[in-house]
Amino acid sequence: MSDEEKYIDQKVSPAPSSAPAPHSTATPEEEKALVRKLDRRILPITCLLYLFAYLDRTNLGNARLQGLPQETLGGDPTGVLFDWVNSAFFFSYILCQIPATVISKLFPPSYWMAGTAVGWGICSVLMASAFNFAGLMVARIGLGVFEAGFGPAIPLYYSFFYTKTELGLRMGYWFGFAAVAGAFGGLIAFGVQNIHFGPALTTAGAVGGEKDWKILFLIEGIPAILLGILTFFGLPNRPESTRFFTEREREIALERGSRGTKADTGAVIRKDHIIAALTDWRVITGGMIYFGVNCALASISAFLPTIIQTFGYTNALAQLLTVPPYAVAAIVLCLTAYATDRLQSRGLAIAASCALGTIGYLLVLLVPHNMHVRYFAVFCITSGTYTAIGVIIAWYAHNLGSETKKATGIPMFMAIGQCGSVLGSHIYPATDGPRYIRGFAITCGLEAFATICALVLYFSYKWDNARRDREYGRPVPDAPVDTSELADKAPNFRYIP
Repeated sequence: MSDEEKYIDQKVSPAPSSAPAPHSTATPEEEKALVRKLDRRILPITCLLYLFAYLDRTNLGNARLQGLPQETLGGDPTGVLFDWVNSAFFFSYILCQIPATVISKLFPPSYWMAGTAVGWGICSVLMASAFNFAGLMVARIGLGVFEAGFGPAIPLYYSFFYTKTELGLRMGYWFGFAAVAGAFGGLIAFGVQNIHFGPALTTAGAVGGEKDWKILFLIEGIPAILLGILTFFGLPNRPESTRFFTEREREIALERGSRGTKADTGAVIRKDHIIAALTDWRVITGGMIYFGVNCALASISAFLPTIIQTFGYTNALAQLLTVPPYAVAAIVLCLTAYATDRLQSRGLAIAASCALGTIGYLLVLLVPHNMHVRYFAVFCITSGTYTAIGVIIAWYAHNLGSETKKATGIPMFMAIGQCGSVLGSHIYPATDGPRYIRGFAITCGLEAFATICALVLYFSYKWDNARRDREYGRPVPDAPVDTSELADKAPNFRYIP
């Protein structure tokens, strides 16, 4: 007998399709007012946190063109040392994601998020003081440890406050700030490279110089520390405990949180749900998608300025030309996330985004001499990659059923995916320039594979929903579903395909 059948026999009776919809305690106006209040407080803080997290994670690509290899890596003619410095972040990030996100359930979110932000900000500032390969490696490893406690915890945190019809757009806004960080990082790097900071910080008689990268790390690290302190006081904790709500707003927030699922909440960890997440083939398949798009993301972050420079532009102009592709990617991501919320379907959007990234890499590979086509291909790559990552995070924020399974499954597929980031950090050695055929070909193949995996998951979720409808009847929309025992395997739970 299956787990679902045992559960039916022992605990529940399937809701008939004719059952009345649960009564909402809130009027539409009250609910909209609450969502607006949440957006005004949660989105600015968490999106700015991610902006600075991503700036601190990816500023190596800009620093590479500002003298970092010459200053601290002995010139690094092969680019191997730079690759290891870049990938060191991902090793600690991968190892710490799952335990950090599960443990985060035991702490007030404002304390947890504040601590991680201050931690990675300090590590970023310390990178400015590094004077050799070992110093950069230690700082990057520390950066990965603290950011591992932040990124995977955000989808879980958003699910405390937003319904499944609101989550995709908010995740799109949040991850869109990764693209904003790419654009903003290019502008900051361009400004730093063209501002004279004085003889103590620049090479003699030059505008800018090899110490520019130190200024870059300081400019992008210190705000993270300050924002972390603000987060401690300003970020709302769980709906049942935060002082941010009036009692009426708390009542509405808790009712909204019970729509569709009613599972383990608060400082509770279900060991069986941890095991369920670790052995779920859909989580592993999501990790394969994430592997492909993160390989592209890591290579974009670390090497896009260098790649654009091979089009024939100066270092400074190459920094500036990274801005438009990131800006377009942020817009495409938010529009796609909004559409998936309205349609309550995300799999096809992820597949289409991965396919767009594949097309971009094909253009870069097959059109080596037309710089206009190659630059257009960069827009395809950034838009497809960032959109796929933002939407898949929202996909799993609902489809895992319970808090503990989300706290395990989301960082698990992210950890698998970050292995792709390690790969992406090593497939663009300087010796492969200016065409970087190997790196582009590998990433193109992985994006194509991610497209196939997204389609497999989409049809799998559709089939499972249809099977449960046949066996247990259609559940009442937004009715509370007890997922405390079986998580997403509960008979009345329905996936977003």
